[in-house]
Amino acid sequence: MALKIINKTPHIGSEIDADIDTLLSGSESQNIRNILEQRGVIYFRGLDFNDQQQVAFAKTLGQTVASEGEDGIYKISLDEAVNARAKYLQGSLFWHFDGSLQPYPNLAALLRAIQLSDSGGQTEFCNTYSAYEELSDQDKRNLEHLRVVHSAERSQYYVTPEMSYQEVKLWQQSPTKSCPLVWRHKSGRKSLLVGATADYVEGFGVEESRALLARLRDWCTQEKFVYRHEWQRGDLLIWSNTGTLHRALPYEMGSGRLMHRTILAGEEALL
Repeated sequence: MALKIINKTPHIGSEIDADIDTLLSGSESQNIRNILEQRGVIYFRGLDFNDQQQVAFAKTLGQTVASEGEDGIYKISLDEAVNARAKYLQGSLFWHFDGSLQPYPNLAALLRAIQLSDSGGQTEFCNTYSAYEELSDQDKRNLEHLRVVHSAERSQYYVTPEMSYQEVKLWQQSPTKSCPLVWRHKSGRKSLLVGATADYVEGFGVEESRALLARLRDWCTQEKFVYRHEWQRGDLLIWSNTGTLHRALPYEMGSGRLMHRTILAGEEALL
């Protein structure tokens, strides 16, 4: 069965019509990777994957992360009875990309809807390739050699704006990472590295740094670069972690919303 691709917005988001046997065979894996790199987000609807098939499909696309949950499945839930790190996962409600503190950020992630909330809980994605490409030439020159420090501590101020001293000290034990503000990819394309973990721009004063990072985040997340996914149970969605930011929209913590995630290991160093 040939893939049928339906683009949802000009810059980001495509639905792919395919059958499970074709996807598990790996015959379209390179094609799917190419579409994902160009479109940022792809999804499959109505295929009713199970956990084993989700992981098997992921392995046709790249190397899965061995530490990702049980047998390659990590449960995304704000219920501490389901996920002991539920409070930390509240950070997923703010624009971010995964693995900003890792040498090789995740290539991509597969997310499958198991249980949905009655309201809220959509996931939004923005295309940081397109956002960079549509910057003015002057902006591109100004940003070309800047570096931004990412930290887990910075992201936690979104969740707990008034952290206690002990909480601050705890999060400051996590490492920080200096990253280029403009990521130059092996493909030759460039993307912007901003989001909740972006702490400050090296060599800038506090006010100038915060203003620039906020301006670039707002630029990346303007409507034309964003795709909002309205989940249906059973949807399997894949996003390119190296070329997008994402966030979940608020929902009731006790709603039972549950997603099963599988991560594809990073293939490109962030230096």
